[in-house]
Amino acid sequence: MTLDSDIFFAILAMAAATVFTRVSGLVLIRHVEIDERRRTAIDAIPPAVLMAVIAPTAFATGWAETLACAATAIAARRLPMLASVVVGVATVALLRAAGL
Repeated sequence: MTLDSDIFFAILAMAAATVFTRVSGLVLIRHVEIDERRRTAIDAIPPAVLMAVIAPTAFATGWAETLACAATAIAARRLPMLASVVVGVATVALLRAAGL
C-alpha cells in the first residue's frame, strides 16, 4: 500500500481545519458573555445534532428504525445524549427481535 502525497496533504489540511475550528471556538467563547438565552441555545445543540443524524434513518428504513428514532427523539428532550442513544439502540434491538 502506498500513500499518495496529494492524499497525505489533503488529510493534513482536513486535520488542520478541524483543529482550527475547535480551538477558535474555545478562544472566541471566552469573549462572549453567556446569558440565560445563549445558554439555552447552546444546550439545544446536542439534541439537534442527534436528530439530524438519525432523521434520515427514520424515513429510509423500516418500522423498527422509525419507532426507535421517535423514542430517541422523546428521550433526547429529557435525558443526556448518551442515554438517548442507548434508548434508541435498545428500542431498535427489541423491535427487531420482536420481528418488526
